[in-house]
Amino acid sequence: MLNWLLALGSAALLIFTFPKFSIVWFAPVALAPLLVAMAREPRWPRRFLLGWGAGVVYWFGVCYWIQFVLSFHGGLGDAAGWAVFLLFAVAKALHMGVFGALAGVLMRRWWAAPSVAALWVAVEVTHGPLGFAWLALGNAGVDMGIPMRLAPFTGVYGLSFVFALMAAALALAVIGRPRRPQVALLWLAPILLLTLLPALPPAERGRETALLVQPRISETEQWTAASIDAMQRRQVMLSLRGALAEPGQPPSIIVWPEVPAPLYYFEDAVLRGYVDNLARTAKAHVLLGIVAHTPGGAPLNSAALVSPEGVPVSRYDKVNLVPFGEFVPWPFGFANKISTELGDFAAGSRVVVSPVGTHKIGTFICYESVFPGFVRKFVAGGAEVLFNISNDGWFGKSAAREQHLSMVRMRAAENRRWILRSTNDGITATIDSAGRLRGTLPKYTEATSYTGFSYVRAQTVYTQFGDWFPLLCAMLAVLGLVAAQVTE
Repeated sequence: MLNWLLALGSAALLIFTFPKFSIVWFAPVALAPLLVAMAREPRWPRRFLLGWGAGVVYWFGVCYWIQFVLSFHGGLGDAAGWAVFLLFAVAKALHMGVFGALAGVLMRRWWAAPSVAALWVAVEVTHGPLGFAWLALGNAGVDMGIPMRLAPFTGVYGLSFVFALMAAALALAVIGRPRRPQVALLWLAPILLLTLLPALPPAERGRETALLVQPRISETEQWTAASIDAMQRRQVMLSLRGALAEPGQPPSIIVWPEVPAPLYYFEDAVLRGYVDNLARTAKAHVLLGIVAHTPGGAPLNSAALVSPEGVPVSRYDKVNLVPFGEFVPWPFGFANKISTELGDFAAGSRVVVSPVGTHKIGTFICYESVFPGFVRKFVAGGAEVLFNISNDGWFGKSAAREQHLSMVRMRAAENRRWILRSTNDGITATIDSAGRLRGTLPKYTEATSYTGFSYVRAQTVYTQFGDWFPLLCAMLAVLGLVAAQVTE
């Protein structure tokens, strides 16, 4: 019973670490109760169950908003929505079950602290390839100046390692292994070296200007030809008012978000005329979220860039699609896809870096922000500023909006790039190259943000080499487990 209380205690601490509670100082201790339970439990099947149980509670508590998305927007209703969401939590918890089973082996060794932290990172990085990624532990440090110095070198996973290392050292001190608790805490000494890393870049005003549009288009609108035309004209007028309000330094780019509306720029001559005329009138590039199509007719969630001359420059097709949002994964064929498109979206196949004058930009769409290794590809390809267009309206009035924004901010810090984020109804934001918020629009309102940003050309270690740190952690974890077996 004590072990279960400890495991569930860790789940609770992790839930309180992230929005909607955001008690971020729980991050360095959140895993400690679970690790104490793992050290106390000698049988690996029980350790797996303890970790799995903690994982179910964690995913249930942090991603509670998925139930609303499935039941309301997915059309499942409350009962079926809860059932599918519970199935989701049960599946995602397997990661923490594996972590718990293996961490118990390591907690009996003197090298437990660094090897457990490495194991946590090695397991954490598997969430994306195995179906759904959300909120790495390191995301809790996005407002912590010293830990954030790691981001340009290791990505978010370096911060995850630091927090897991602190929790493991605390757990070892609590259980008295080694017998002198101060010896266990010596593993924290290397954290002091973080102060030797380069400080975050200073907060400066941007040298360029942009207009971020937040149109607040209804998620439940039943579109007709008349309502589509009215919506499109309203977006154009909203954009023009914002762009012409600053005649001294008009925006160089106008950004429309991903929206729950049928915007077919390449197929709809009326919309194309509106957008092209907007670009020519404002003398600005226009970046907009649209639905494009493959040669076979499958829909694509895309971002189109139009030049100030009203000519299409490029199109990026979203590569990483949202389960249940843009396609229904097997074996959930009975569930509805949230999008109103008739078929599942097709995934794009390549990263696109687009020219804007003498500069280059990259645009990633909505859920793609949770993949650090993917977002870095835009910067590695030459993007000097990043744009994130998103529709977080599917989340309702939940903490998912704040959770999503924290991950976008981490992508900025990892790559030392400003990120301009335009959303349908919040949270539209300007993020500088250190991941700091420089301004946001109020949620659930129709508005525009005239904002500054800067182009940056230098590339970070993380941008150049990607996820080298999780790979190193995986090797360290394997070495620790092998050594534990050899010395058994």
